[in-house]
Amino acid sequence: MLTALMPIGDDNEGRIITPYVTYILIAINVAVFVFLQLPNDAFTYAFSVIPKEITTGVDLTTPQGRLQIPQAPGPSPIYLTLFSAMFMHGGWAHLLGNLLYLWIFGDNVEDALGHVKFLIFYLVCGVAASFAQIMVSPASVIPSLGASGAIAGVLGGYLLMYPTRSVRVLIGYMGIVAMPAIIVIGLWMALQFMSGFGSIVQTRQTSEQGGVAYFAHIGGAVAGLLLVSLFRNNASRQRAQQRIAAPSGRTYYDERWRS
Repeated sequence: MLTALMPIGDDNEGRIITPYVTYILIAINVAVFVFLQLPNDAFTYAFSVIPKEITTGVDLTTPQGRLQIPQAPGPSPIYLTLFSAMFMHGGWAHLLGNLLYLWIFGDNVEDALGHVKFLIFYLVCGVAASFAQIMVSPASVIPSLGASGAIAGVLGGYLLMYPTRSVRVLIGYMGIVAMPAIIVIGLWMALQFMSGFGSIVQTRQTSEQGGVAYFAHIGGAVAGLLLVSLFRNNASRQRAQQRIAAPSGRTYYDERWRS
């Protein structure tokens, strides 16, 4: 999920709750990669999303699936890979890039939604992302994995709720620059749309294009944009507005730029 504009932090003014769910999601992603994926490639293949397995409901490594792909058997039912895959990654760069975005943007979205709603929102966006990729290549047997789709949903929610919030980005040799979220996230989304629809002109198997499932990113981001208003915690929003209106000597400036 890294782009030419690499976010390194945002303005946490108004954040009220400690983002425990964001921290737990980061920890789970790291633990799955280090303790389950690195020692065992079979786990990675077995618990990734295979589009054809989802569209047919059959694990392709079983006799019923006629052993179409050389991997270990997946979970039963095979649809559970829609959840397991969003906690897995293809390498250190993939993992660290995704978690950087989750660390920066997840806390404020969790603050607006509340812990439980944020977790549900995250998982729903991740599943929506997988289905977006499956719709493009329903017969593909290429594994798809990563938290990118769920995090794209977080970005979509952040963009809708905090379009003018300042995000610090590292731009090549220019150094660190503060830019509004609508530019940073908007450019990232534009890149996904251009890359995704550009690749479909060449082939329906977009996951073969540099190993990036662009339509999963697009699906997650669209889901985030559509669902965030439904999930948003009104009580949390009201508390944030009250705190913003508090006298400057009693505000929360000690929490700024902590993402």
